[in-house]
Amino acid sequence: MKIKSALISVFDKTGIDKLAKELVKNGVLLYSTGGTKKYLEGLGLSVLAVEDQTNYPEVFGGRVKTLHPAIFGGILYRRDNESDNKELKEHQIPEIDLVVVDIYPFEETVASGADHSSIIEKIDIGGISLIRAAAKNYKFTSIISTKKQYEDFTNHYLNTNGSPTIEYRKKLAAEAFGITMNYDKAISGYFQNKQRITLRYGENPHQEAYFDGDIEGLFKKLNGKELSYNNLLDIDAAVSLITDVSDNESSTFAILKHNNACGCATRKTVFDAFKDALASDPVSAFGGILITDRQIDLETAEKIDELFYEVCIAPSFTKEALEVLTQKSKRIILEWSKMEYKQDVVRSCLNGELVQERDILNVNESKLTYPTIRKPSKQEVKDLLLADKIVKNTKSNAIILVKDGRLLSSGTGQTSRVDALKQAIAKANAFNIDLKGSIMASDAFFPFPDCVEIAAEAGIQHVIQPGGSIKDSLSIEKANELGLSMAMTGVRHFKH
Repeated sequence: MKIKSALISVFDKTGIDKLAKELVKNGVLLYSTGGTKKYLEGLGLSVLAVEDQTNYPEVFGGRVKTLHPAIFGGILYRRDNESDNKELKEHQIPEIDLVVVDIYPFEETVASGADHSSIIEKIDIGGISLIRAAAKNYKFTSIISTKKQYEDFTNHYLNTNGSPTIEYRKKLAAEAFGITMNYDKAISGYFQNKQRITLRYGENPHQEAYFDGDIEGLFKKLNGKELSYNNLLDIDAAVSLITDVSDNESSTFAILKHNNACGCATRKTVFDAFKDALASDPVSAFGGILITDRQIDLETAEKIDELFYEVCIAPSFTKEALEVLTQKSKRIILEWSKMEYKQDVVRSCLNGELVQERDILNVNESKLTYPTIRKPSKQEVKDLLLADKIVKNTKSNAIILVKDGRLLSSGTGQTSRVDALKQAIAKANAFNIDLKGSIMASDAFFPFPDCVEIAAEAGIQHVIQPGGSIKDSLSIEKANELGLSMAMTGVRHFKH
C-alpha cells in the first residue's frame, strides 16, 4: 500500500515538520485543517484544505471540520472492493492513505485546574473519529495517533519505500485503539468525579505510580501527608476487612500491615476494641493502618497517639480526639463515608489483564454445616464467623486464630497451610497469648489431618474451613478423635 496522500491535523505540532517534509519529499499529497494547515504552509509546504474537499467550512468555532463523508469515505473505503471503488469515483471522494492525528489534551486540562467549560472543549470528537476510522481500515490505511510514533514511522516508511507493511499498519492500529480507550476512560472518570492523581512513587521509590479514582468520594482527609501507593493498597484492604466484620451490636477496630490484619477486635467500646486489637501483635502494628467502624473519642485518640502509625480511618472523630490526632502533621487522618464499593478487581498479568468480581460473599450461620460429633456453642459460632471473615481478607495460604471476638494470631502468605498454622502458633506464643479454646479458620480445605492435629496440640478447639476435599473425612475423623468441633462453609476464600 503505497502512501500517496495523507491527512495531517494535530493539536501538538512538535516534530510534525520533519515527518511532513519527508512525506512531501516523496511525493505525498497533504490535506490539513486550520492551524495545522497554516503551520505546514509556514514551512513552505503545499497543503490542500479539508474544507475544499468537503465544500463545507469549519463551523461552531472549529467543533466541526473533518466530520464529512468526503473525508471519512477516503479513509474507510476498501481498496479491494469493487463497489467501494465505484462509489469513491462517483462521489469524487479523495483517497487518504495516511492519517496523522493526535487528540486534545483532556487529562492535562483537567490537571491544570481549568474550569468545566474549558475541560468540555478538550473532549475530542473529530480527532478520535479519524483515529478510529483509519485504525479500523488498517488493511489499507496507516494511522499515526501520537507524536511518539513519528520517528519510528519515518524509519519504517523509508525502509519500505513508502509502503508500510500490513503487520506494521496493524501494530499502529492496535496502539491507536489503546490511545482512544484510555482517552475515553479519562473522560468517563471525569464525569464520575474520578481523577488521576500522580503519586510520589509506587511500591518503591524508583517506580512511577498514579491513582485513577474518586478518593474524595470515600474519604475526607483531615490531616497528614499525601497518600502513597502503599497507603492506598493498605487502605483498600482495611476498608474491605472492616466492611466484612462490622456489625450493629459492637465496635470493631482493626490494624493492618502489608494488606493483612495484625490485630482485630469487636468490643462494647471503641477504646476496648483498639486496646485488644493492638495486644494481638504490637510489633507489627508499628507503622500500620488503623481503622474502626465507630466514632473515635478522646480516650481512644490518646491511646492511639502512643503508637506510631501511617493512617487512621474512622467514620467520625470528636473535636477533642482530632485535636490529639492532628498534633503530628504527617499522620494521615481520614474520615470515612463508609460508601460501598463493589467494582471488579483488575490486575496486570503477562501481556494482558486479569479481571474478576470482588469477593463480597460472606457466610452466615444458616450456611454452616457441622460434620463432627462436638458442636460449637452460640458464642463459638460467632467467633467462627468472625474468623472466617478475617481469613477471607488475608493473603493465602492463611490461618487465622480467634477467641472471644478478637484476632489472636495469624499465619499469612505461606506456601503450605501447615506452615501458616505453625507461624500463627509461634506468633501467639511470642506474645504469651493463650490459645486454649480458640478457633482456627482456614481459607481453603485441609487435604490432610495434620493441621487439625497441630491445632489440637496448641489448645485450639474449634475449626472453620470450606470443606470440599475428597479427603475431608480424614480431617473430620481426626477432629472427632481429638475432641474438636468443625464447621464447614462450602466457600473458599483464596487471596493471592
